[in-house]
Amino acid sequence: MENTETASTHEPTQSTFAQRLRELIGEQSVSGFARKVGLGEALIRKYLTGAEPSLSRANQIARAANCSLEWLATGGGFRYRQAEVVDMAALELAIKYALQLSGQTDTHFKLDATMKLMVTLYQYLRATKKPDGNFDEQETLQFGRYIATLCGV
Repeated sequence: MENTETASTHEPTQSTFAQRLRELIGEQSVSGFARKVGLGEALIRKYLTGAEPSLSRANQIARAANCSLEWLATGGGFRYRQAEVVDMAALELAIKYALQLSGQTDTHFKLDATMKLMVTLYQYLRATKKPDGNFDEQETLQFGRYIATLCGV
């Protein structure tokens, strides 16, 4: 199976806070994103033009957008906070043993990448379930697209 160790140690990129914030906002409106993170639209626009937030504001944005503070502040680490919950080495070993115990001899199970993605999405959904019991399907799909590239799907 493919070694995914390098996926957990991303180096900081040369992007700016404003560029990473734009990436987080994506196709949402600035006003919609501002509401989502609990800040004023004018403040978000100020950050988009190059102003740097305080640590507490950056953390507020990161938490509400399910983004790691490290990535938002520096471009390093994981973009998504919940990306870190999956130990890929343990998952690969679990797949190997599951195949072995089920009598399958091909340990390069062609769906191993899909299995990694499935488990990661499941853990993400459990970790980000809203207080009312609902899931944010749009955010889950966005997270899934990101993880799919790491899993090779």
